[in-house]
Amino acid sequence: MGASTAHITILVDNKASEGLAAEHGLSLWIEADGKRVLFDTGQSAAFAANALALGVKLATADIVVLSHGHYDHTGGLPQVFGARSPAVGGQQPAAFIGAPQLYCHPGVTRPRYAVREGKATSIGMPVASLGALEQLPASQVRWVREPVWLSPNVGLTGPLPRLTPYEDSGGPFYLDAHGKQPDSIEDDLALWILTAKGLILCLGCCHAGLVNTLRHVRTVTTGTRPTNGWSEARQIRAVIGGLHLVNATRERLEGTIAELKPLKPELVVPCHCTGEAAVAQLKTALGDIVQEGASGLTFHF
Repeated sequence: MGASTAHITILVDNKASEGLAAEHGLSLWIEADGKRVLFDTGQSAAFAANALALGVKLATADIVVLSHGHYDHTGGLPQVFGARSPAVGGQQPAAFIGAPQLYCHPGVTRPRYAVREGKATSIGMPVASLGALEQLPASQVRWVREPVWLSPNVGLTGPLPRLTPYEDSGGPFYLDAHGKQPDSIEDDLALWILTAKGLILCLGCCHAGLVNTLRHVRTVTTGTRPTNGWSEARQIRAVIGGLHLVNATRERLEGTIAELKPLKPELVVPCHCTGEAAVAQLKTALGDIVQEGASGLTFHF
């Protein structure tokens, strides 16, 4: 039947509603199917400050999900799990009740680099966030290596198949500072909410590509692989989060739009790493269903 209601608030994004903080990062607050999920933590304490301003009670979180191990999605982790650590950046950790479960792929802790013109920049999980993760008891961390249901109607994709010829990780990403070991960002995952009107898909950066992600989640949530195109798969109701189209080729943009159009979602909310040019093209192709993300926006289903 699906979750009867779902509420999704953008806690931090590259743009912000008046009075709220913006940063290059993403964090979503999701309430659905009796679960409260913090999906990513941005790159700083900004998500927690915005949550306070918005009246979002982070202390009630049941689950924390890291979509992948980049700094702009994991930097705020000490605000969640840093109660036994010194204040980070002058900010005391948020007062979380109980011990929310952390879900992420084992690859989130790997060193990561962006290498441009021979210059390497570390883009992996910050030291303070690694420390916050390492201090957690094993019982509080769930390593996601395959699709997993968080509740009867909420789940995580696990590692995503990379099948399309035109979707790559979206940048000059490497596992070493010398640019010798390409990083496919295998830890990339997405969250879905199953409703009576279709799937709501929440994305961090979508490094696996939106088309790969859509096809995978529709198959996983259907239970059996469809044999006649995608007509038997789950309907997509909404897509919210980073689409990582900022450096997309024309072929990738066209392929993404061609995949979305026949699905006729109610809402597409490109955030963070989507890129302004790509957002403009999505609006031209899909019309009013496209609403650009910003800190403070809330969507009710």
